[in-house]
Amino acid sequence: MDHSMHSMDMDHGHGHGDMDMGGQCSMNMIFTWSSENLCIIFRQWRITGPLSFFVSLLLIVLLTAGYEGVRNITRKYEVAHAQRLSAFTAVSSTGDDGIADPSIANVTADFPGLPINNESSPLIVGRDNRAAVIRQGKITMAALYAIQVFYSFFIMLLFMTYNGMVMIAVAVGAFVGYLAFADGTPATKTIACH
Repeated sequence: MDHSMHSMDMDHGHGHGDMDMGGQCSMNMIFTWSSENLCIIFRQWRITGPLSFFVSLLLIVLLTAGYEGVRNITRKYEVAHAQRLSAFTAVSSTGDDGIADPSIANVTADFPGLPINNESSPLIVGRDNRAAVIRQGKITMAALYAIQVFYSFFIMLLFMTYNGMVMIAVAVGAFVGYLAFADGTPATKTIACH
């Protein structure tokens, strides 16, 4: 066994939790406060000095806060989708001949000769329209879910720089995002959970 290669690796910092990435990026595998040669996720997002580190930390706070914004958009879409679906239930239980909006029912009462076709009118809720709303809602919610999963893993990669200041910036971003977008929702779902 050649011990000279092993001792050479030890002299260059290998084996102490760091991986040398060609002299440009330092990838730490242990917790550190150092920002020297720190690359954040991409080789191009490299810390070159105190100013770039400060700007990067601000960007991380904003990115992490944006995750809560995406969750808020998803929650609002889910509520709106549930309301659209409940309109179909209300129509079928009231027996209004497929008229979902009471204001449309008033128009038909005022104009008894007005033909109403449940199959083709976009203002009238019909059986085919319900299936389309369900399908569209499922696709949209799946897309929003995929965005949340991607976003949460992106934030996880930020955290995996093992840099203490980056980790704190992620936590501050979660705090800011919750204050800005949570709208009173419980804080039980963590950023790592999607």
